Amino acid sequence: MTDYGYHCSHEQIAPSRLLRHVVRAQEAGFDAAMCSDHLTPWGVAQGESGYAFSWLGAALASTDLPFGVVTAPGQRTHPVTTAQAIATLGEMFPGRFWAALGSGEALNEHVTGDAWPDKATRERRLRECVGIIRALLAGEEVTHHGEVQVDRARVWSRPAEPPALVAAAVSPESAAAHAEWADGLITVGCDPRALREVVEAYREAGGRGPARLQVHLAWGPDDDAALAMARHDWPNGAITPPDAWDLPTPEEFDQRAASVTDDQLRAAVLISSDPSVHRDRIAELADAGFDAVMLHQVGADADAQEAFIDTFGERVLPELRSLS
Repeated sequence: MTDYGYHCSHEQIAPSRLLRHVVRAQEAGFDAAMCSDHLTPWGVAQGESGYAFSWLGAALASTDLPFGVVTAPGQRTHPVTTAQAIATLGEMFPGRFWAALGSGEALNEHVTGDAWPDKATRERRLRECVGIIRALLAGEEVTHHGEVQVDRARVWSRPAEPPALVAAAVSPESAAAHAEWADGLITVGCDPRALREVVEAYREAGGRGPARLQVHLAWGPDDDAALAMARHDWPNGAITPPDAWDLPTPEEFDQRAASVTDDQLRAAVLISSDPSVHRDRIAELADAGFDAVMLHQVGADADAQEAFIDTFGERVLPELRSLS
């Protein structure tokens, strides 16, 4: 049976309020939660970006939910630091934490002052970071010279079982390329055919572990309000790679998002005022091969989040489980 989780949007919601929302999500019946490790919001108006790893300690302690984080080791965060953060959460909350490793976006990584590498270099760097993190989680001392440098590093406080290291991928090619090392897959989108291709590419390349999907949705009091919510709170969702990887500031994302059309928004975000429409679309996405679907209500204000949590917990999640 598919699990249905709550996506905790650090880019939009202050950490203290986000903690209250995820506690409410557990009470409402969500099965899991996840977040992304951002330094910077996608747009200026989003206005938040708490540090995910600090927040995860509080969230895991405040709930019984399993949690995941999508993070990008190698530039802003050294893989040794990432390994230590993963190990600490894994030791404190055994079996409840996973980390998805991706190649990152300039939006978060340019702040080091280092040049933003091309995609091929970022992929090489990611593979090196995965090997370094795995070795450190296994208790090894690591020295490494390549796209990243490591000198005699060791992580001392570790869990008995290392947390799963999951591949973050948005294309079939990337999913297949990372199947060799990954303990699972996470992707994002709302096109069932495209998502099925990503999952199939991962599985055909030998990919193991659960496949998870993050879905952006806008649920409001009427369809016009839901569309306005998507445009105001999550227009960046319609910005596709390579721009999504390479634009370095929220201001530049805002400039690019100004030309996004309604059709482009609807292709990136599930937009409807009818919970049953969301239910049917989410069920169709789950059927593309996902073990977990993580739901992101893009409306950032407290009323929109609380109404989403309560309504989907009461109506949509039970119906989705019944359909399963």
